Amino acid sequence: MSIEIERDVLEYACKEMIETILFCLPSAFKGTIYRVGKPPALITERITSGVIDAAKKNISWGLPENSDYNPPGRRWTDYRDEPGRASEAMAWCVEKQISWTSADPKNDPRSVRLQVEGVEEDYHHMEPVLVRKSDLHLDIYSSLEYPRDYQERILWQGSDYVVVAVIKIHFEPHTIRVGSRETKVIKKLSRSLGTQLLSHHLHQDTVRAMQQLAKDRLNACNILADSLRNTITKSALIISLVKMEMWNLREQWEALLLKERHERNAKREAIRELEEALLDMTGNTQELRNDLTAVQRRFLELPLSPQKAEKWVILQIQERWRDLLDRSPQDERTTRRVWQTLEKLKLSLYYGKNPEVVAGYAGFPEI
Repeated sequence: MSIEIERDVLEYACKEMIETILFCLPSAFKGTIYRVGKPPALITERITSGVIDAAKKNISWGLPENSDYNPPGRRWTDYRDEPGRASEAMAWCVEKQISWTSADPKNDPRSVRLQVEGVEEDYHHMEPVLVRKSDLHLDIYSSLEYPRDYQERILWQGSDYVVVAVIKIHFEPHTIRVGSRETKVIKKLSRSLGTQLLSHHLHQDTVRAMQQLAKDRLNACNILADSLRNTITKSALIISLVKMEMWNLREQWEALLLKERHERNAKREAIRELEEALLDMTGNTQELRNDLTAVQRRFLELPLSPQKAEKWVILQIQERWRDLLDRSPQDERTTRRVWQTLEKLKLSLYYGKNPEVVAGYAGFPEI
């Protein structure tokens, strides 16, 4: 398992991140993002590179003509640390899950050009983009083979994260150092990119699952023609399909009610208000806020009954909010707004069962 996103969506997300960094950091002039593929191959591929002009107004995009990391990329065994091979910063970022800062290019022990050609590289910083294994459901794939170093030690064995990408930013000479403000900004933005890539991945994963369910439903219908009762009792697939169909019907029913009453979707409005509250919050809790944003958006795609949805909101969203507000207390107005919106979210889950709403629907045929 790894981050799997359509190429154009991935490239757009990477360009947005590079733009943000180049416009925000005055001494940065070039940015590149590499995708790290699924284990054990870990094929690392350059997705896009951007160079900003001296006026800090326009960015030129494209890949260099000659690069080992241009498509189709390089396998882990081709760039990992090995005796007799030039050490690469990319190998360090992927294996250690730690950033690499070249603040002294003439003495950079992981500059391949310096080691092989004797040519100094730019001052640069490389930051791995991490995603939790649990978010990618890697914990349920017991047969997944993780990569190994040249001594056959398993990578990431004691870590909760996998590396899905690496950001590389070039700087003007003598404007960057290890642990500087610039490196901290890139680290924070790397977490944001990880959340964004995970969100795209989950969306695409859901689309694939729905497509597969549609195919399975057609196959199940063929089976039903021969033995409906036997299939219903023995096939877990049919149970899944029924649950999905019920969710689809519930969504269609609520859409009819909203259209009839000229109202907005209260569930989506509540999630939007919670996201706005996150943006307005103060305090050094960006990682928690990014996690909460991803969970709230994922909730909108889950096919749950109202009762299960309410439990999911309480356990996954409400508890995260409680933890966030405990770690970073806000003013009374903000706190009250959050809890009121959470109550509104839970109430919205039963919109299609509200007697007053249903009684006002004029679309029922007369008997």
